[in-house]
Amino acid sequence: MLAEDERSLSRAVSALLEKNNFSVDAVYDGEEALAFLDSGNYDALILDIMMPKLDGLTVLQRLRQQGNPIPVLILTAKSEVEDKVTGLDTGANDYLTKPFSTAELMARIRAMTRSQTGGHMTSRLTLGNITLDQTTFELSSPHGSFRLANKEYQMMELLLRNPRQLIPTERFLERIWGYDSEVELNVVWVYISYLRKKPAALQADIQIKATRNAGCTLEEQT
Repeated sequence: MLAEDERSLSRAVSALLEKNNFSVDAVYDGEEALAFLDSGNYDALILDIMMPKLDGLTVLQRLRQQGNPIPVLILTAKSEVEDKVTGLDTGANDYLTKPFSTAELMARIRAMTRSQTGGHMTSRLTLGNITLDQTTFELSSPHGSFRLANKEYQMMELLLRNPRQLIPTERFLERIWGYDSEVELNVVWVYISYLRKKPAALQADIQIKATRNAGCTLEEQT
């Protein structure tokens, strides 16, 4: 997750992360960040300090009070030593000041997520006999494989991270096309229709179940 209220910077960092095979949910204020963190499963949080509604340090403090161990990288223009000490003491795993090197940002994210996975990043998501490779975008079963297009990959990843949970169509739209996109919900349904055919073609023992006017769920077949 990326919590950054400056829209142009948020788009640039999101594009950088996606280029490096990370999927990103971008939010623009502290209250929204906490709401998404309550409802989603994230590997890491990039957190700005100066945000509307709730500042980043308050968000971080509440996460740690709740016992949420998500790795947090503070990305901020506040560069004084005292600011860094406060951020780290509040519970941040790392602290990077703006302006920053994109190579350094990616290196810090890789190091931070490795520390949570025993020295290596998990590159596959699995449910039933279906596996999604997060490095190659390949969806596979014992009966074959497909390389998913970028938007299909992001949809499948979200479903696999939240099995048996209804994912609203609006969440797909906001996460994959962006909050300020002019894409309509019927386009999301078209992609859902495409994606539903992939597990079936792979003889999967899971299925994407669509609920009209609501969203879809990834479920084991019964």
